[in-house]
Amino acid sequence: MTSHQQQRVIPQASVFLLLVAILLCVVPAAWAQAPADTMMAPDSAAMMMPEPPLPATNVQASDVPNDHGHALDVTWDLSADDMAGHNDVLAYRIERTPRFEGPFSPDSVTPDGKEFILFHSAVYGEAVWRLVQGQWDTIGPAPSGETSYENRGGKDRTANDFFPDYTNFEYRVITTTANRGESASAPSAPAQAYGQWLHLGKIQHIGIPIAIFTALVLGFIGAAKRGRELYIRPLSGISAVDEAIGRATEMNRPILYVLGLGAADEIATIASLTILARVARKVAEHRTELTVPCYDPVVMSIAQETVKQAYLDAGRPDEYHEEMVHYVTQDQFAYVAAVNGTMLRRKTATNFYLGVFYAESLILAETGSIAGSIQISGTDRVTQLPFFIVACDYTLIGEELYAASAYLGREPKLLGTLKGQDWAKALFIAATIIGALGAAFQVQWIVSLFQMNF
Repeated sequence: MTSHQQQRVIPQASVFLLLVAILLCVVPAAWAQAPADTMMAPDSAAMMMPEPPLPATNVQASDVPNDHGHALDVTWDLSADDMAGHNDVLAYRIERTPRFEGPFSPDSVTPDGKEFILFHSAVYGEAVWRLVQGQWDTIGPAPSGETSYENRGGKDRTANDFFPDYTNFEYRVITTTANRGESASAPSAPAQAYGQWLHLGKIQHIGIPIAIFTALVLGFIGAAKRGRELYIRPLSGISAVDEAIGRATEMNRPILYVLGLGAADEIATIASLTILARVARKVAEHRTELTVPCYDPVVMSIAQETVKQAYLDAGRPDEYHEEMVHYVTQDQFAYVAAVNGTMLRRKTATNFYLGVFYAESLILAETGSIAGSIQISGTDRVTQLPFFIVACDYTLIGEELYAASAYLGREPKLLGTLKGQDWAKALFIAATIIGALGAAFQVQWIVSLFQMNF
């Protein structure tokens, strides 16, 4: 190659290298400034922007049955991507509209939304809750695979969890995934919560037994009023009443009747007053002395009228005098001391302790035992029964006290009620045995009868 040709090649190579350098500097800068969507191929864009999950469908809201209100049931059909499709649903989020906010004082309520004045309070003045239409509140989560949610609130209008009855609410379900975001279902139709008067789930286990028991009691009361003789199993303590009164008559010593420390509205005291009427009538017929020291002044007044009527029924009203039934004191142990003094001074032949008793039970019974009296006791206080059992000749245990009042009083209402209770107990025992046998031998129709559906 000649020197002249070499001089022509060198400038051309320099120009080529200069152009390459310019391109290396300009093109990367332009590439960096270009928008991302123009740089990326369509397939890459699709990979970076995944489709959201398919939403839950058929969202429905309804009142919760058999309750006091303030609750709605929300149900839906699973997303097609829950346990199927992409199978990547993590959970559901339940939302409700309108948003329920409050309570506010009137000055703090903003103009937007719908205001409801629900109550008037001396503390808050007019307390206002605001229902914000079109805004959704998150009320709770539900795991994947779940298709129901109970939205329950409180009844207290001043509490934060207050849920109003007779107010329209709509619900929607948000399907949540880990990598594909969320999707919202179509809203449900408006629904209102309200309470029911009758719990239909309790008819089988509560309503029917109550109806049967009521029918038995009313039937036996009607039979007793028609003069039908109702058999009641005799109790030793009841059978001994006439014997104890006869013994006191033979010994010409008084009879002591203690009504206990109960008030006039207690069942045991009422039962004791019924027995007192029967004892007082027998005492009047035998012309035996009776003394009734009272702890409660109201009970004393009732006891005076009871004994007076008993003497009238026995045909000896002139032999009744008010000192038979007298008030002592309402101090527990002062009363016990006075009654014990009466036993020891007057040497009572028979002592009745029937009614409500507390710590004084053993003191009374031991003193009567020392005095040599026949003692008949009865109370519905379980803690005092052991003391009466060990220190008295006869003891009416628990409801035997009520049975004694029916047995001795022969009042149709008492007899019918007692007989109805006995039959109801027998049916309950029979049902228990049948249910146990049905469960043991796996008889499903019997088991279903006793299954609780509350």
